[in-house]
Amino acid sequence: MHFPTDINLLLDAIRKVIEISAELSRANNLPGWRQYRYHQRLFKRQYRIVQRLKHSTSKSESKRKQKEQEIQDAHRTYLDLAEGNLTRADQTRQQISPHDPLLMIWLIELNKFMQHGRRQINQIDRRVLQGKRIPHDEKVFSLFQPHTEWISKGKAGVPVELGLRVCVMEDRDRFILHHRVMVKTTDDKVAFAMVGETKQKFPTLRAVSMDKGFYSPANQEVLKSRLDCVVLPKKGRLSQADKVRESGPEFVSLRKQHSAVESAINALEVHGLDKCLDHGLNGFKRYVAMAVVARNIQRLGAVLRQQDQEATERKRGSYKRAA
Repeated sequence: MHFPTDINLLLDAIRKVIEISAELSRANNLPGWRQYRYHQRLFKRQYRIVQRLKHSTSKSESKRKQKEQEIQDAHRTYLDLAEGNLTRADQTRQQISPHDPLLMIWLIELNKFMQHGRRQINQIDRRVLQGKRIPHDEKVFSLFQPHTEWISKGKAGVPVELGLRVCVMEDRDRFILHHRVMVKTTDDKVAFAMVGETKQKFPTLRAVSMDKGFYSPANQEVLKSRLDCVVLPKKGRLSQADKVRESGPEFVSLRKQHSAVESAINALEVHGLDKCLDHGLNGFKRYVAMAVVARNIQRLGAVLRQQDQEATERKRGSYKRAA
């Protein structure tokens, strides 16, 4: 998916509105959309104009104001074109019987993208023409995959990713025991559920190692009562008791082993999770589950291959070097 901005999301919405309206007009012999491809090109041309405009960095106040006015005028023209296409689409929609089962799917899709278009017009108007800031919870990052979230990684080179978080639980033999797709939730909210569900499937689980992102005082207390050892590094400054707890030999040993989970994350990407080709939230969850199964099968094959190799070496015995 492309990097989401309010102007290119509006382009996606209007493009689909025009396409669906043209299909409905063709199916019902209605006028008004014969040149629908021209209207798409016209709207995209204005989008390119808006996209290329940049704020002035000149020291002259008059030049900065002139550029700001040019930006607002281009955005106003862009919004007027969008409003015009939505009005024409609404007129087409009113001429079609909502009781025709063959056209219901098209009407539902048209209504959805018209709502997307009106939302983006409202946000662009508030941001550019009124100078307001759009709250994060009002933003949508994909019209076609609305479950997409803005994930702030905080890492050099990749500060932001678009998608959904996935939490995985891996054992010391590098098999993935459990996973969860995290929809509108953070690490500290799933720690207890992940451990509880994993322990229900594998009752012998006695220790777990997690990142700092999973830490909360409640998670620390609850998990400590269910497991023999909980490696949950505390955020921020450590108290004397926390220093003693985190300097224990088992805590240190398990925390050093925690980085091995990065190989599982990379393996999941290699086994189909780098890019989800399915649609919808259920499709994404299905892709995650299939990637986990593929990874575990691949890991099982590696273990069996190693066992066969060791058995062959035992049968063959040791060789003596020639003098």
